Amino acid sequence: MTETLSANELIARMGDARFGLLDLLPEGDLAEKLIGLALSGPPPAPAGMATELACLTMALNATETKDVRVVVFGGGTGLSNLIGGDSRNPLWPNDPFQGLKEVFPQTQAVVCVTDDGGSTGELLKDLPLIALGDIRHVLLSSIRQEKLQVQYGLAGREALQASATLHRLFNHRFETPPSSPHALLTDADVNLAALPEAMGQGLASLVETIFSEPQLRSQLSRPHCLGNLLLAAAILGQKEELAGISLLAELIGANPEAVLPCTTTPARLKVLYGNGVLVSGEFKSGQARRGYPVDRVFVEFAATPQAPPQVLAAIAEADIILFAPGSLFTSIVPILQVPGIAQAIRDNRGALKMLVANLWAQAGETDMAHGNGHGDHPQRFHVSDLLAAYHRNIPGGVEGLFAQILVLGLRDIPGSILQSYALENKVPIYLDRDKVRAMGFASIEARLYAQADIEQRGVIQHDPASLAAAVRVMWAIRDSLGEAGGCQLSGLGGEREMLLDPLRQTANQRFAAIRQRLHALAIGEELQPVLAEIFWRHGDIPLSHLDGVAGVVLLDREEWGRAQEWDTILSFYDPVDRLIKIRKDIFPEPDQFEVGFLVALGQSLLGNYAEEKRRLPVERDGLALGYEFSLVLRPEAECCCFLSPAELARFLELVRMRQAAGNPRLYTRLVNGEEGFTPPGLIFGLTYAWYLDNRHVCHVEYKMSINRMMSCGLIPEQQRVAGRRQAMIDFFRTVVFRYTAAQLQPSADHGLG
Repeated sequence: MTETLSANELIARMGDARFGLLDLLPEGDLAEKLIGLALSGPPPAPAGMATELACLTMALNATETKDVRVVVFGGGTGLSNLIGGDSRNPLWPNDPFQGLKEVFPQTQAVVCVTDDGGSTGELLKDLPLIALGDIRHVLLSSIRQEKLQVQYGLAGREALQASATLHRLFNHRFETPPSSPHALLTDADVNLAALPEAMGQGLASLVETIFSEPQLRSQLSRPHCLGNLLLAAAILGQKEELAGISLLAELIGANPEAVLPCTTTPARLKVLYGNGVLVSGEFKSGQARRGYPVDRVFVEFAATPQAPPQVLAAIAEADIILFAPGSLFTSIVPILQVPGIAQAIRDNRGALKMLVANLWAQAGETDMAHGNGHGDHPQRFHVSDLLAAYHRNIPGGVEGLFAQILVLGLRDIPGSILQSYALENKVPIYLDRDKVRAMGFASIEARLYAQADIEQRGVIQHDPASLAAAVRVMWAIRDSLGEAGGCQLSGLGGEREMLLDPLRQTANQRFAAIRQRLHALAIGEELQPVLAEIFWRHGDIPLSHLDGVAGVVLLDREEWGRAQEWDTILSFYDPVDRLIKIRKDIFPEPDQFEVGFLVALGQSLLGNYAEEKRRLPVERDGLALGYEFSLVLRPEAECCCFLSPAELARFLELVRMRQAAGNPRLYTRLVNGEEGFTPPGLIFGLTYAWYLDNRHVCHVEYKMSINRMMSCGLIPEQQRVAGRRQAMIDFFRTVVFRYTAAQLQPSADHGLG
């Protein structure tokens, strides 16, 4: 009778020999060798050796995992893919039963809830909910074959057909309002009668709720993903997020607590860039291209946040804790800023803890390493940069959160595939193994991609089956891994106070306040929804910025009497009647209209500050040298300005206006005849629009780009100009947008060096 040995016993026996069988496996440490063996099978070897390696392969892949409790943290696509394949992928129904959920049936996903774009953003405008899009995404991926069999008697082709129907239902998107539940399902190509009776009836009831519940019926006039509306219907019906998520999970064949939100407290993401610009909103930060690395990210909660007891219990009981690949600053970090979660992970000292590293550098997030540009790899983003970014942004840093880093190996991928990605501006996150080891972590590089994806579609991505197999190997050999070196990163990590919204507003309360404020102004009906969207998109604009505005009007070209001496901007703020005036012919152009409105809104913050503006020619020996621009401020008692007198004086100093010694209300600037000049009010408006979205004002973006230049210290004027630009950004962040909290200030070096 053949002796049956465990994987660890086989490993020990093979390693005892002077030349062990493990030496036949490709180069790498023990974990890398064994993951490669489990994924690719034994290499060619003499018969006896081949038999032992085959036994080891079988032992690794047969490791019992049905009772192993796994908790995975992440956002949308990366987490969904790891759990059970990317459920938004059109090909997902071909193989829906794969990934962690099938290898580890006791898998629970803890999902980030700061998404505010697309369909999720539309729901947030009206409903007091957390973000649902990523939850819906992961929920569909969590459908399990065994659960469908036990609960509904579905197996084989029937289970696949049910999954395909759910895939169409959850991912159906509509732009025009559906007239009825039947029309909606017909458009989605979904026949609920084809599903098991209990599942079909339950889903039909949720669809009916979308049309009968007033809060949801109003959503039908907006573009939406049907899966989000189904989830919202379940939550409203249960009157509680976790109960609604659990109900829908059970209905579609996932474990009741397979998917948990990291918090049920509404929250908003804030991203602070290396140049000091602060951007609010996950969707907006994902579109931002500030030209600087991210310094830190924050989660601003609408109320004191609570981690659900179910989440803390799952962490405490977990045998394996994983961090899924995904957007660095918009998936893992926001979860770990929920009080209690990071510490709960550290307190579980018995779990196997691993981070699955991202594959691709992400535009606007990881396409630039944080630092001064003098490091070893200023143009690349490495795994060590990933770890350092986590350390800066997670309360208490990364110590105790994970010990091993799983990295997708690129060595066997054809160069032509990587080159095609490079043409799309996609570059890998590189593994710098020695530096990662010096930080106290073990990096494990493995073939975590599917060869079929490369051969058939020419794409590289984490393969759910390979990742699950790799995690199973790590679990099988956990006793052979040894102790990790312990985090060697300096500093205390992201220690900071919890950030609460000063107004304690949920997203829907903020949007209601925006609409209410706009309706109180003299604004035409056609402008109301457009302006509401602008304020919604730019969450950093406080409604107090409208205090000096009486209304917004569109003027025909014939009515446009403003001189274009200084600019060709077709908008301005009129301090006489307190109206923002915009040329009507730019209204059909959304981007042009938005920048025009933002420039004028910025100008309105100065109000009627100027009593007089003059240009006085400067001549010498009959030769025109330039002119003196003079500005006389109104007396303080007559001035209606968002800025205090001291703040106004500070701004004028930043734009190089000199205060007269004998007249504190008089400011002047000498302008060379060949030198361009932008008046202070216009600079304020342009910088205001640039701060909110640097794509709007290329002129200001060009001026600010001096801060990205590497200074050698040889040209003092360059340093002075860079200092003024930086001071202007800090002025707008702290004074104009009122972000004065200590934790919202950039690092000491502003990330600029």
